[in-house]
Amino acid sequence: MKKVAFCTLGCKVNQYETNAMIEQFMKKGYEIVNFEEKADIYIINTCTVTNMADRKSRQMLRRVKEINNEAIVVACGCYAQVAKEELEKIPEIDLIYGTNEKNKIVEYIEQEFPLGTFPNGLSVTFGNTNNSKVTDVMHQKEFLDFGTTLYTEKTRAVIKVQDGCDRFCSYCIIPYARGHVRSRKPESVIEEIKGVAKEGIKEVVITGIHVASYGKDFKEDIKLIDLLEKVNEVEGIERIRLGSIEPTIITEEFLTRLTKLEKICDHFHLSLQSGCDETLKRMNRRYTTEEFRKSTELLKRAYPNVGLTTDIIVGFPGETDEEFEKTYKFLKEIDFYKMHIFKYSQRKGTKAAVMPNQIDGNIKEERSRKLIELSDENEKRHNEKYIGKEVKVLFEEKEGDYIKGHTSNYMVVKIPYRKIENSIEKVKINNEENLELIGNLY
Repeated sequence: MKKVAFCTLGCKVNQYETNAMIEQFMKKGYEIVNFEEKADIYIINTCTVTNMADRKSRQMLRRVKEINNEAIVVACGCYAQVAKEELEKIPEIDLIYGTNEKNKIVEYIEQEFPLGTFPNGLSVTFGNTNNSKVTDVMHQKEFLDFGTTLYTEKTRAVIKVQDGCDRFCSYCIIPYARGHVRSRKPESVIEEIKGVAKEGIKEVVITGIHVASYGKDFKEDIKLIDLLEKVNEVEGIERIRLGSIEPTIITEEFLTRLTKLEKICDHFHLSLQSGCDETLKRMNRRYTTEEFRKSTELLKRAYPNVGLTTDIIVGFPGETDEEFEKTYKFLKEIDFYKMHIFKYSQRKGTKAAVMPNQIDGNIKEERSRKLIELSDENEKRHNEKYIGKEVKVLFEEKEGDYIKGHTSNYMVVKIPYRKIENSIEKVKINNEENLELIGNLY
């Protein structure tokens, strides 16, 4: 039995696609092993969202030969899509596949290395990237469906419903790596989720590159809320969690329908990026802070215990001290539960990379530190409100002497270990420790 190992970098969409590739290999009789183990094929599902993601992808690709010098090394995904020429210079890489090639990756690899020819007796020509395949994703018109993917490592299943993005934010390379918006047919989504439910999975995460655009490419009038209503009807699924969404999708009409769906988690990740209108305009984010504020107010009214999380970029080109202070003030006003803070990284091929007034690294570091401190303060304060209260937790994994999981609004909760993985239990919260809630079964 041939062994295959995977390394996944980047977003939940990449996680989903890795799971789908794993299932392809399993169906063909391959054994899946951990990345640190010796394997015949190593597949690195790359990310290119920042220069640091590019660097991490290269590092992981070079590391493979240290584990097994005779292995076949495959780079696939977003970084491979936009930087094939760069990867071709790395001698450790044998094959390069773009984002469109993942759904047939076993077929492509076996065309180059037929079954039975490796590892014994095969003389691999390292760096044989002439046989690589990276098609122009910008010409892709339809969603490439992996079919029903049941492989999942967690108690929740990530479900990809959409690919591509037409927003073209000035700092982002992803539209060039993923192409234009393509939506997955509702019946395909529902079929996969029904399969997941039969496996006993309680929670699904609806994800994509730009989920709010779901249905935009359909001839029929189908939107994200229509899909969510269908998902809510699937028996066995108890929680539906939305991945990152654009704030502009949050309207009175959207929430009127959404609040009728009892399985929707009261956790919303609204990607903000900056709390300053001038910076948002340079980012080409297409909304104002006031519009964002209205979206959060609607959510807070609709869901009393809502968990609001966001992404913020500090040190974007031209961000003055005054603009940063506007962001800091705005973030305090919105009072997010948690914020993911990123220091702006120049990404070759984007408009922002050649903008004037690039920010010094030390300034980025200081601004990042201030926002991380604010995020931690917010999370601790929100958590402490639940001490002495009862919450429902989907327990996921063992951690030391504890088992941990998440509430519907995305708080981390731990209790002394019991074998209750993948079950939703009532917990009484006793205290808060290191941004996690500690409790006992109620």
